[in-house]
Amino acid sequence: MNWEQLLSLKRFGDTQKRLRIAQDETRLGFEVDFDRIIFSSAFRSLQDKTQVIPLSETDFVHTRLTHSLEVSVVGRTLGRRVGKVLLERHPNLVELGYTFNDFGAIVAAASVTHDIGNPPFGHSGEKAIGEYFKSGKGAKYKDQLSAKEYQDLIDFEGNANGFKILTESREGISGGLRLSYATLGAFLKYPKESLPKKPTNHIVDKKYGVFQSEKTEFLEVVQELGLLQKSVENNSFYRHPLAYLVEAADDICYTIIDFEDGINLGLIEEEFALEYMIKLVKDTIDSKKYHSLKHKKDRVSYLRALAIGVLINEAVEIFLANEVAILSGTFDKSLLDKCTYEAQINDIIKISVDKIYKSKEVVEKEVAGYRIIADLLNIFVNSLNNKFDGTASNYDQLVLNLLPQEYQIERANLYNRIMLICSYVAGMSDSYAIRMHKKLTGNSM
Repeated sequence: MNWEQLLSLKRFGDTQKRLRIAQDETRLGFEVDFDRIIFSSAFRSLQDKTQVIPLSETDFVHTRLTHSLEVSVVGRTLGRRVGKVLLERHPNLVELGYTFNDFGAIVAAASVTHDIGNPPFGHSGEKAIGEYFKSGKGAKYKDQLSAKEYQDLIDFEGNANGFKILTESREGISGGLRLSYATLGAFLKYPKESLPKKPTNHIVDKKYGVFQSEKTEFLEVVQELGLLQKSVENNSFYRHPLAYLVEAADDICYTIIDFEDGINLGLIEEEFALEYMIKLVKDTIDSKKYHSLKHKKDRVSYLRALAIGVLINEAVEIFLANEVAILSGTFDKSLLDKCTYEAQINDIIKISVDKIYKSKEVVEKEVAGYRIIADLLNIFVNSLNNKFDGTASNYDQLVLNLLPQEYQIERANLYNRIMLICSYVAGMSDSYAIRMHKKLTGNSM
């Protein structure tokens, strides 16, 4: 892979090449990507989607929106610092007009979208959709779908749904948000279809990143960017190099900030937790400053800031040391998996799993989320299929009238009808899903 091609400014529908040197320096194409995302309705819905604690009654716990914004800040720093060195290594990019801010803008834009396709109720929302089609009432559709279409449903993936949101055309709007291909490439952490599932231990095979419904758009993007093909048979590709930085930004933030939320909520004892944080920042901590802080939140914030700084430095060094392997597709792990502090990170994640992700408050709301998502899918999918078959009842007609105008689309293909409803339900915020469920089940008016 080569950087000039990887930094493509092309957007869906372009008929002429966009040159970096011809860009308006006051509003670069990659910065336009970020702006379009921020103003999108899909991004706004993240303000009421679970990051760790579903429907928390406190005002300081992170939502998907605050988490995404923080990931983008870390991502921008990673991109700029890596870009500064890459421009020294590849002076031809400077001649073409690229600056280190371009790298930062691409990674920031891809980072702020990294959770845009996630359903309500956290990661359990993905599992709830999958289980509805695998072992719930949706299992009846298996024999009517191709293997890959059915795998898309039983392994519903927020990353693939995110690519759908960013690229899906609808009436009057071609190419979704029409982001630059460089940003879309950096967004694609898992540039492959849903099958085969985890064929290797390479990081790109950990999950998948594209539904069958967006395969055409996916292939156009990866071919324009010159991503190396991993498997011709299965449309699997090696990552855009900047996707490693997007992943690192997310890993840094969720590792440290979820932990911070757990401490502030009292789910993790402060003394026990801070001991683990201090191990991570022992080489950078100012002990005098730390001990002068009187409040728990201030102590945790100080350590969090140091920890993020340490891990940013690590990620930048690892990326730059492995640039050749990353460009050739042979770098097969996440950046933090190669980190000096891997043991400390794993300790923090283990505590977060035990004390936060498996806490009673989280589990109770995730269980309720399973039921809500299954009921919503069942009602809407059945009504839409009944309408297509010409057997819609008055109830079905009323249900379908609840769908927003952009989802009032005739779809002759069963997979596309089901995916339409999956996208609708996945796009709901936590609170909206609860309200809709209450109305459809007669528990509120």
